[in-house]
Amino acid sequence: MSNLFRFKQFSISQERSSMKVGTDGLLLGAWTGLDKHPETILDIGSGTGLIALMLAQRSEALQIDAIEPDPDSYEECVENFEASPWADRLFCYHATLEEFSEEVPETYDLIVSNPPFYTETSIPGGENQLKAKHSISLPFEDLLQASENLLSDNGSFAVILPFKETRHFTELAADIGLFPSRITSIRSRPDRDFIRSLMEFQRSSKDIQQQVLTVEDSPGIYSQAYTDLTRDFYMKM
Repeated sequence: MSNLFRFKQFSISQERSSMKVGTDGLLLGAWTGLDKHPETILDIGSGTGLIALMLAQRSEALQIDAIEPDPDSYEECVENFEASPWADRLFCYHATLEEFSEEVPETYDLIVSNPPFYTETSIPGGENQLKAKHSISLPFEDLLQASENLLSDNGSFAVILPFKETRHFTELAADIGLFPSRITSIRSRPDRDFIRSLMEFQRSSKDIQQQVLTVEDSPGIYSQAYTDLTRDFYMKM
């Protein structure tokens, strides 16, 4: 199948989903911290299921749930989960975040999201996701409030956003009691401006671990830092 993206331990079918495999999702799935050994994980806006599958490979979490409102993406996500080695730990809900928040009473130790946002930039190595990201709106306020409601007391919330939204998103999070613990600024090459922020939030305020990650040293040549981060997934790394 031409639309099958193969990783070292799983494959992603992306024939029908408008959210193709992209560098944003790969970065979030590989970067998200697992030092607290979460037992329950929630992926908001799962698309093909990429991030949830990466976290299933990286963790021993007993329950990894995903939410996907788009019918085609939902069906493909379910297929990708069922075809993976971790099918017994993965489940996708066909629902909006609002519907899920109202119906699910439990909380999660880790929540991740690669939310839809408007942007004119893309990272080399990833698919262009503008069409999908323009078609669905998820206001930051709604994402943060739902995540705060669904997050366990000692849980973490991880997200990837346009770099220009970093301060605004941090301020909105602080308003509801979520504070950044890690921020990694992403640029495509050493001479380029920052275009993404990987951000991790917790309920307690602490010193922020800040880093910079460059995806490519030169056109088509991945940096050592990006290679180290993603080597457990890419077939040729």
